[in-house]
Amino acid sequence: MEMAEYILSILRTQVAVLFSWGAHNFTAIKDGLKFNVQGFVFKGIVKVLYDGGSDTFVVRLENADGSLQSEHTEIYLDCLVDVIDRAVEKDCSQSEYVERVNAAYGYK
Repeated sequence: MEMAEYILSILRTQVAVLFSWGAHNFTAIKDGLKFNVQGFVFKGIVKVLYDGGSDTFVVRLENADGSLQSEHTEIYLDCLVDVIDRAVEKDCSQSEYVERVNAAYGYK
């Protein structure tokens, strides 16, 4: 439970980014935290696990059925939000992302 709270505190340092993922259903799991996302790139389950041996994190993206979509390993604390953001919300440059979002939602 303590690790889940710690991970959530890291994610909350960039609350606007966290909200952009549509993150919800935060649940403590062994050595980490899991939550659902409704991002622009990925919709499903994100699991963030602490790897004490390397003092890094592992981010697993799982489909709704529990199958593994992708896994990112050896993520340092200061890169955690960015790694999740690229996997869930923005898999391109900022300008391309703005164009894609505007096109998807009919903005000009």
